[in-house]
Amino acid sequence: MRASDWEFRYRFWIFGALFWLAFAAYFIDGVPSGVRLSRWLAHDVLGGADWLHVYRGIMAVAALFVVATAGLRTWATAYLRSDVVHDKVLHSEGLVADGPYRHLRNPLYLGNYLLVLGFGFVACVPGFLWLLVSIPLFSQRLIQREEHELAQSQGERYRAYRSRVPRLWPALWPRLPAAGLQPRYGQAIRGELWVWSFAAAAVTYAVTLDRTRYGLVMAAGMVLYLGMNWLGRPGKTPSVPSAR
Repeated sequence: MRASDWEFRYRFWIFGALFWLAFAAYFIDGVPSGVRLSRWLAHDVLGGADWLHVYRGIMAVAALFVVATAGLRTWATAYLRSDVVHDKVLHSEGLVADGPYRHLRNPLYLGNYLLVLGFGFVACVPGFLWLLVSIPLFSQRLIQREEHELAQSQGERYRAYRSRVPRLWPALWPRLPAAGLQPRYGQAIRGELWVWSFAAAAVTYAVTLDRTRYGLVMAAGMVLYLGMNWLGRPGKTPSVPSAR
């Protein structure tokens, strides 16, 4: 089923609520899934190793997933443009088929999946399971809505693109020649600064295992993100560039 207009308009708030519910599950189980996994690995697999060392390794891998999310989303936003990525209105008047969009059709949603893997080990087991189910389901609804609108507006051009480029599993080699669209990384970094703050917080926690520093880094990043985007608000309706 495709997402409704309301779901698309408030998709960022819905994603936020889904993540919030995952961490609210601490009222059910107060132990992070990363701690449970590291204790099991240390005791049952590694024969009594120090679980804290294993936990550091797990959180380092989790931090890499969050950094990968930030990098992938920034790369995609550099081509699609931040004002389009974060707009409440679905834009289907243009087709971007350059940069990461030569490898897969939905790099932004793949980034959301990587974020689930990055934050899932901080949530408890029920919360992690909730993320593994809810985020892909909602993302698929949004993807189907976007693909329907693009097929309606772009016709054969989009159908040809869809037949050559995979939806979510990226191709190792580009499926299309470069279209010559110039990426704009400055606006992309500003628009994705929120996820870079998550990445910085995840790396900080992996190094220190200090929840206070984790929270402070994330809060500082979000304040910076909100401040920069409020000051740099363009005040005009964004448009989608045509890549081909």
